[in-house]
Amino acid sequence: MGHPYPIREIARQAGLSEATVDRVLNGRGGVRESTQREVRQAVADLDRQRTQVRLVGRTFMIDIVMQAPERFTTAVRAALEAELPALHPAVVRSRFHFRETGPVTELVATLDRIARRGSQGVIVKAPDVPEITAAVGRLVAAGIPVVTLVTDLPSSARLAYVGIDNRAAGATAAYLMGQWLGDRPGNVLTSLSSGFFRNEEEREMGFRGAMRARHPERALVEITEGQGLDATQYDLVRDALRRDADIRAVYSIGGGNIATLRAFEDLGRECAVFVAHDLDHDNTRLLREHRLSCVLHHDLRQDMQEACRTIMRTHGALPPATPPLPSAIQVVTPYNMPPR
Repeated sequence: MGHPYPIREIARQAGLSEATVDRVLNGRGGVRESTQREVRQAVADLDRQRTQVRLVGRTFMIDIVMQAPERFTTAVRAALEAELPALHPAVVRSRFHFRETGPVTELVATLDRIARRGSQGVIVKAPDVPEITAAVGRLVAAGIPVVTLVTDLPSSARLAYVGIDNRAAGATAAYLMGQWLGDRPGNVLTSLSSGFFRNEEEREMGFRGAMRARHPERALVEITEGQGLDATQYDLVRDALRRDADIRAVYSIGGGNIATLRAFEDLGRECAVFVAHDLDHDNTRLLREHRLSCVLHHDLRQDMQEACRTIMRTHGALPPATPPLPSAIQVVTPYNMPPR
């Protein structure tokens, strides 16, 4: 495995011992395939980050822990690495711990490993459940600041939340839905990836409250636990459409939008209005094809920069500042999409 990095640097990036990294790099046996993948990923991460920053000056190693579909974690990784030059003269290095789904115990184990190993900070997107709250507490007790991204853990010891006002985003979706449906009859399908993510719960509450106040005649049909994955989302949407012949619109809170549209098409049903979240690669393509009405978006690059700066402030690298304000909610249509 060709690379220009010291074994110590790769070991730090991978969170492994130097001896283990040495065995992998030199092709010795006795190392699990999963560990070999971690070493290869660490080298790849160093390659990408090396093109963005000079590996000099004060370095902050930050861990990003997320449970989210690949399309979103890919966007987060790209946003962070694009913002690295803006953090000079400090150098931010990142270790990524991404998964699409799985038991909470695995996320807790990841957070506890970071607490034992050490880190300058953790950025986390995780379900709001007591086990995660307790794990965040152990990180903070170990002297590691934690920032929540996109979805909050308000009962935890986290340092700050970075992201949009999710209740306001849900109300914005309801306003747009009502304007675009107008006098046409029809019910609205609301789709969550999971009931355990605080941001989705708040979006749903904002949407439901505004719809009840402005359009009480419209029924809302909720589906959940699709995890934002196309494989599970398709069956949930198809079943909902079969049960309710009056569904004419979708507010997608948790993703899986390709599968949602395919379910409509396979049953010969029209989706008159479709409001989604986040300009990931799926939604960008669907919006360009005019298959989505709009996407409620926020600037992930700005969010990642703010999360990193919040962590750096706790180490005295930047002057103190007030807690970050909610990110701006952007209503993106096929006609005002940001540059690629």
